Amino acid sequence: MAKSRRTFLAGAALAAPAAAQPQEKPARKVHYRGAKPQKTPLFSSAVSYGNLLFIAGKGWHKGGDIKVQTAGVLDEVEAELKNAGSSMEKVLKCNVYLKTLEHYKPMNEVFLGRFGPQPPVRTTVAVADIPGDSLIEIDVIAFI
Repeated sequence: MAKSRRTFLAGAALAAPAAAQPQEKPARKVHYRGAKPQKTPLFSSAVSYGNLLFIAGKGWHKGGDIKVQTAGVLDEVEAELKNAGSSMEKVLKCNVYLKTLEHYKPMNEVFLGRFGPQPPVRTTVAVADIPGDSLIEIDVIAFI
């Protein structure tokens, strides 16, 4: 029994260097919509690392009720995704921040179907405040 165990361990040791070959490190890339800013921005709107894409929170600062704002924010998220070479169907994780949970049902009415037939996992919370006059903010993680 000890001999077969040694043979197994020796075989595993020989196979390990092939599996432990140095792999190319994924590239980090900032995706700009339009020209690169002249000054360093406070944060990036879209950053990819390898094939993962992170879209910063999008709010709506143009007025309207929660349905109007949800549609506008989802359109902004979709534009960021497309700009970086992704799509709504490639979103893996979505975070939704609402000013109040009273907006949960009408937000869902607009949200339903926007990510295709297999929507991403989602977390929805009500927060104390959202910057500006936005009633909603959404951020996502997708793949390219």
